[in-house]
Amino acid sequence: MKLNVLLLEGIHTVAEQALVAAGHSVRRIAGALKEDELIKQLDGVQLLGIRSKTNVTKKVLESPSAKSLLSIGAFCIGTNQIALEEAMKRGIAVFNAPFSNTRSVAELVIAEIISLSRELGDRTTEMHQGVWRKTASGSKEVRGKTLGVVGYGHIGTQVGILAEFFGMRVLFYDVAAKLPLGNAQAVAALETVLSQSDFVTLHVPETPQTRMMIGAKEIAAMKKGACLINASRGTVVDIDALADAIKREHLHGAAVDVYPEEPESSDTRGFKTPLQGLHNVILTPHVGGSTLEAQENIGREVAGSLNRYAATGATTGSVNFPSCELGATPGTWRLTHVHQNVPGVLRDVNRLIGDAGANIHAQLLSTNSEIGYLMVDVDSPVTKQVVDGLNQLPTTIQARSLA
Repeated sequence: MKLNVLLLEGIHTVAEQALVAAGHSVRRIAGALKEDELIKQLDGVQLLGIRSKTNVTKKVLESPSAKSLLSIGAFCIGTNQIALEEAMKRGIAVFNAPFSNTRSVAELVIAEIISLSRELGDRTTEMHQGVWRKTASGSKEVRGKTLGVVGYGHIGTQVGILAEFFGMRVLFYDVAAKLPLGNAQAVAALETVLSQSDFVTLHVPETPQTRMMIGAKEIAAMKKGACLINASRGTVVDIDALADAIKREHLHGAAVDVYPEEPESSDTRGFKTPLQGLHNVILTPHVGGSTLEAQENIGREVAGSLNRYAATGATTGSVNFPSCELGATPGTWRLTHVHQNVPGVLRDVNRLIGDAGANIHAQLLSTNSEIGYLMVDVDSPVTKQVVDGLNQLPTTIQARSLA
């Protein structure tokens, strides 16, 4: 089935190639779109691909232009730029790439740990200014130092493993119980990581619980002379408190890749942050996952998820739908049904299939508290007829024939 696809924000060409190879029609727009412009561009679009700068808000999803939308692919890790619950309620499955740039971010963090320890940012700036400052003052090895990892997920674990190769001791804190890798040690409280670590690196999602989780109090709890690294989300750290701690020399330095407010364009001039111009502070423009390898992996992974959903209805890996995947059987016709999770829906579906004179070959239902997602294979080409009937049911959110 040929679908209309819109890809924004310079998504890797491997994604377009995969979608075109699957028979879809792909249109690309280089940059991010603001809310009203996105609404205009969505008319007739069934699959939407974005990165982190385009916000798919409730207003966007409620617009008549979004009525054809079946799925959204977030070609990045985070999905906080998408109104996930609203998308779910409208039968729009959302997919992302939670693992594809893990190595890229981890390598950047390790590079920043070494750079902060040697004050390489300051030495580089001085050399560009013609200043030759050959000194060992403030420059240390990372071997034997303690790294504290806050958020021990896929990136946090990779950072810990790489840090151990450099002879570092690794502590980690996570709100969920995690199996330590290598010689990493779990600690029971955030304060323990902060007070015992020479370097603290943050790898947490953006949630109400993590908003400003590193504020003036937490920074004051860090070891004097420690360094803070944030490559997670810009809302996690109080930037003003961090800048103050560096000015007072409580912290030796910081590396920041994400900010509370970020420009929408990669060519923006005049970006401002209180951290600019401070001693031993590395500032990068949200490039943690921006390597050629990572972007290609992300493009391939998310495009693959969109293609599978379009062709087979599989929701494996969706961040807002129940997980459901049914193996294909030759000689059958498939339909999918997103519906309110209330009693009696399966009965109504089966009745419609029976009334159409078909037998059910295979059926798989998965639910969450809000919706149910049903995949059905029948032995007769009546799925369009059944879908027309399903769309008359008050419990139906979206019904689709994949034949």
